[in-house]
Amino acid sequence: MPQRPSYARTSSNGRPSKGRSSSNGRPSSNGNGRRSHPARRPKHVAPSAPPSRVSELERALDATTTSVPADLPATFAASALPTPLVDELTRAGMTTPFPIQARTIKDALAGRDVLGRAQTGSGKTLAFGLPLLAHVAAEQRPVPGRPRALVLVPTRELAQQVTDTLAPLGRVVGVRIAAVYGGASMGRQITLLRRGAGVVVATPGRLIDLIEQGECRLDEVTVTVLDEADYMADLGFLPAVTQLLDLTATGGQRLLFSATLDRGVDTLVHRFLTDPAMHAVAEAAAPIESVDHRVFSLRPEHKVPVAAEIAARPGRSLFFVRTKHGADRLAKQLRRTGVEASAIHGNLTQAGRARALAGFAAGSPRVLVATDVAARGIHVDDVDLVVHFDPPADHKDYLHRSGRTARAGATGTVVSLVHPEQQRDMSRLQRNAHVEAEFVTVEPGHEAVSEIATSGTPVVVREVPTTARPPRRDPRSGNRSGRRPYRGGDRRSAPRS
Repeated sequence: MPQRPSYARTSSNGRPSKGRSSSNGRPSSNGNGRRSHPARRPKHVAPSAPPSRVSELERALDATTTSVPADLPATFAASALPTPLVDELTRAGMTTPFPIQARTIKDALAGRDVLGRAQTGSGKTLAFGLPLLAHVAAEQRPVPGRPRALVLVPTRELAQQVTDTLAPLGRVVGVRIAAVYGGASMGRQITLLRRGAGVVVATPGRLIDLIEQGECRLDEVTVTVLDEADYMADLGFLPAVTQLLDLTATGGQRLLFSATLDRGVDTLVHRFLTDPAMHAVAEAAAPIESVDHRVFSLRPEHKVPVAAEIAARPGRSLFFVRTKHGADRLAKQLRRTGVEASAIHGNLTQAGRARALAGFAAGSPRVLVATDVAARGIHVDDVDLVVHFDPPADHKDYLHRSGRTARAGATGTVVSLVHPEQQRDMSRLQRNAHVEAEFVTVEPGHEAVSEIATSGTPVVVREVPTTARPPRRDPRSGNRSGRRPYRGGDRRSAPRS
C-alpha cells in the first residue's frame, strides 16, 4: 500500500485530521439551533497547493498502476458485497469487476477513504456506487430530507447517468436515490427527498438551493463521493463543494475521483481525506490505446463537405465544436445534406438534452454535435468515431472528447479537422496528450475521407425509452418555462459554451 504523503495533516492524537468549518468539528450554528447554510454564490477560489505537493500525490497514484494487491476479489461474489447486489449484477451479466472496481470496492467496504484515478469507461460509477449502496442499506431507514450518502458531480447529465446506473441496484437493497440538479423540476426533487432518499446524487448549486430552503440537511451523510473533481474545479465549483463537505457528518468516509490533482483538487484531498487508499488504473494524461488518431488538413471551404461525407457513415458518430451556435449551425448543415443530426449544448433545457442523448443512444440520429461543456454528460456505448470539427482548446479537452469513443474495451477512431495554419497548434496539443497521428491533406472524396466514411458498424435503431420524453412541468418547480437553465444550479459559475 502506498505510504501516506508526508505533508498530510495530523491532529493531536496522531491521526490525520479532516477540515471542518468550526473548532469543534461540527458545522456552525446560527444561534437558534439551526445550521447556517453555505454562501449562496461563493466568490473565493480554493487555493491550490505548491506544485511539489501535487507532484507527490501524483507520484503516489502512479505507483499504484504497477502494484496489484494480491488479495483483490476476482469476482463480485468474493468482494463481501451484499448478496442482493451480487445477484442483481449477475442477472445483468456482470460477474467480474474491472480493475478500478476490484481495488476501490475492497477498501471502501472496509471504511477507508479513497483517492482514485481512472479513464472514462473504466467502470468508476460502480466502483464507488456498490460500496456506497452496501453502506446505506446496512443503516437505519433515513429520515426524510436527511440522506445517508452524497455523490457530488459537476453536471446534470452526469448526475442523471450516475442515478440511472445505481437506481436498479438501489431497489434490490431498499435504497432510494434522488438526482438533484439545476434545469429540472425542483418540486419533483423535493418530493424524492421527502420520501426518504438514502442517496443524493447532486450538482453543487441545486443542492445548496434545497439546503437553503430547508428541504435537505447533510448532517447524517456519512459517505461522500466527489466524482470528476477536476471538472468541478474547471467550472469553479470547489468553494461550494468545500462548504457542502463541511455540512456532512464529522469523520465521514470520502471517495474522490479526479483525472488531475491541480487547481485546488489537491486541497480537497489534503483537507477532507484521511490516509486515503490510492488507486489508479491509467496514467492521468494517457491516451486510450485502442483509438486510432488521425488529422485531416483541409481548406476552410472544404470543412463542412468533408464533415458531411464522414457523417454519412453507417456507424454512430460524435462531432465536437467550440460554441453553442456552432453546434446548432453544423447540425443544420448536416441535415441539409441528408444526414440526421442533433445538437447538444448548454442552451438546451434538461428535457431537450435528455431527448437528444436518448435518441443518439437509440441510434436515431446516428450523429450528435456537441460542445465541450456537454461532453462530460455523454456516456453512450458503441460510439466508434469522434470528430474534432473545431480543434479543442488544450490536450485535456482533446482527451476528454476522444474518451467518448472506445468505451469499455471497444475500439474507435478520432479524426481532427484542421486548417493548414492550425497544424502546428494541433501537433503541439497532441504531443502534450501523448498522441501520435499522421497528418493528411484532404478534400471531399479523398481516399482517406472515403475510408472513414465507409467505416463503422451499422447502427440498429431502437425505440427511445419513455423516460427520455419531456416531463410535465411541476407547478412547484423552481425552473420557469422559457428561462435558460443553468449548469449545476449556479448561474454565475455557468460556462459559456
